[in-house]
Amino acid sequence: MRLRTLAALAALSLAALTGCGENATGGGGGGTGTLRIMAPASPGGGWDQTSRVAEQALKAADPSRKYEVFNVPGAGGTIGLAQLAGEKGNGNLLMTMGLVMVGAIEQNKSKVTLTDTTPIAKLTEEYEIVVVPAESPLKSLSDLAAAWKADPAKVSVAGGSAGGTDHIVAGLMAKAAGVDPKQVNYIAHSGGGEALNALLGNKVTIGISGVGEFAEHVKSGKLRALGVTSGERLADLDAPTLKEGGLDVEVANWRGFVAPGGLSDADKKTLTDLVTKMHDSQVWKDAVAKNGWIDSFQTGQQFADYLTSEQTRVKAIIAEMGLVS
Repeated sequence: MRLRTLAALAALSLAALTGCGENATGGGGGGTGTLRIMAPASPGGGWDQTSRVAEQALKAADPSRKYEVFNVPGAGGTIGLAQLAGEKGNGNLLMTMGLVMVGAIEQNKSKVTLTDTTPIAKLTEEYEIVVVPAESPLKSLSDLAAAWKADPAKVSVAGGSAGGTDHIVAGLMAKAAGVDPKQVNYIAHSGGGEALNALLGNKVTIGISGVGEFAEHVKSGKLRALGVTSGERLADLDAPTLKEGGLDVEVANWRGFVAPGGLSDADKKTLTDLVTKMHDSQVWKDAVAKNGWIDSFQTGQQFADYLTSEQTRVKAIIAEMGLVS
């Protein structure tokens, strides 16, 4: 039933966008008209944050064009991906995506995959952070491991879309703690804002998300960090690595841009050149530093090859975790 509902939603969204796509973006040719950036999730999460930072950096890099960010939430970005597929050849549209979408495509058995897009650029990497509400009795990763072993169902985990980075981290942590990943009580949210509200309202046991989404709330004392998924401790954040806490897990999320499939070589070059100019702007560099992101810029065939390898890697991970049948 859930898959049929998602398919129906994707079809409705696809029909809506294809009916107005050309007028909204100024036609299929890139380089003119408004460049629209799709954040395929609700406001408040990593894709939304990246999209809006990119909008400001693009305005600084090339003020001659207009830019617009819009949200298409649902199903780990696969509803947005379906809409993008309906805009074949449109050089005035970008979609922010990343590791989360790779897993969600498998989890939701999406008929549209990343092979139906035009890879433009890998932008950033970001480590994940594991947090609890400030009032939580869990003070360390060893406390979490003990609670998980005692009763996995009682440890609720708030994160992003099912099959995404946060879910993968939860499964790998559980496995490292000696708990069957299939027993993880994972509660998926369509945006970082929703997961944050659940944590601040003490409705879940722990939360997992990108460092940039929770760091300020850790520093303010509203949340407590149990650990980060980096290999070494991060500067400006008082939190141990998962490995220090006894869980042998190291994961980096990543985000990038893809465009609709069927782009002309000229439109692909225009978008790649524009995003490269954005990446080189001071506005983008400042945002990368402020949010604790890691600059991992790739374009062209290098990014296309990376996407292919990630699809193979993630499919194997989520199959091992029992997230797909």
